[in-house]
Amino acid sequence: MLTTKDIGPKNPVQKGTEATIDYVDDRSGIKTGTRWFLFRNIPAGTSWFQTLGFTAMVVFGMQAITGIILAMYYVPDSKGGAYQSIEYITNEVTWGWLVRGMHKWGASVMIIVVFLHMARVFIWGAYKYPRELTWVTGSFLLLLTMFMGLTGYLLVWDQKAYWATVVAVNIFASAPIVGPYIGDILRAGPEFGPATLSRFYSIHMLVIPGAIATFIGLHLYFIVRLGISEPPWSKRRLRIERDDEDARRAAAREKAKALPRSVNYPASWPVEAKGGAR
Repeated sequence: MLTTKDIGPKNPVQKGTEATIDYVDDRSGIKTGTRWFLFRNIPAGTSWFQTLGFTAMVVFGMQAITGIILAMYYVPDSKGGAYQSIEYITNEVTWGWLVRGMHKWGASVMIIVVFLHMARVFIWGAYKYPRELTWVTGSFLLLLTMFMGLTGYLLVWDQKAYWATVVAVNIFASAPIVGPYIGDILRAGPEFGPATLSRFYSIHMLVIPGAIATFIGLHLYFIVRLGISEPPWSKRRLRIERDDEDARRAAAREKAKALPRSVNYPASWPVEAKGGAR
């Protein structure tokens, strides 16, 4: 069907852009994938509460961008270079104080937003069938977010960061069976040392962001495939739940009617005469 956009001549930039998009779409189906991902029906009662997940994703993107900028100047040296590089970023690099502040406070904001998002999902019952895997991937994202905050806290390499991380790692190491192994992995050995800072830096910069990006992709796939859950006060949701309950009760009544009546004597059986007569 023709639209007003198809009427009239097109400038070379528009023609080139459309030709490039058509070329890529013929070989990848990107238009279909984008349409499937972005354009879908949502419940009528959708509110701002359901944007907390997207807010957390935006904050993660901001953390990734500011983290890349900070990594260009940070030196993971336990002999003073780490702390000095933080001081250099804060005091000497242009807008360094702003980038570091955004990264520092963005970590706290991300944890708070993810907790609020998870609380909303739990209170609204959005973790129930058929969205159990959406809940599981979200739970992993919460754990990864908290672990990213822990690994990033040590990178300042001052007294407060050092001893706070010592306490946290010792808590992990006190877990039964696997605790000592986890402690050795995090410390990069039996004790805290120069290798610990490099271990935390690599986990913070490479392992956790990759894991978070992977689980975000899975989380978004389940959301798009299964849809957004309706709020508890949705009339459609209440009607569906009521119909399901009525169907369950009707099935239970039919099942009860089909059971054999072993405790009732059939009416055709002879009744014993009074006085013992046969």
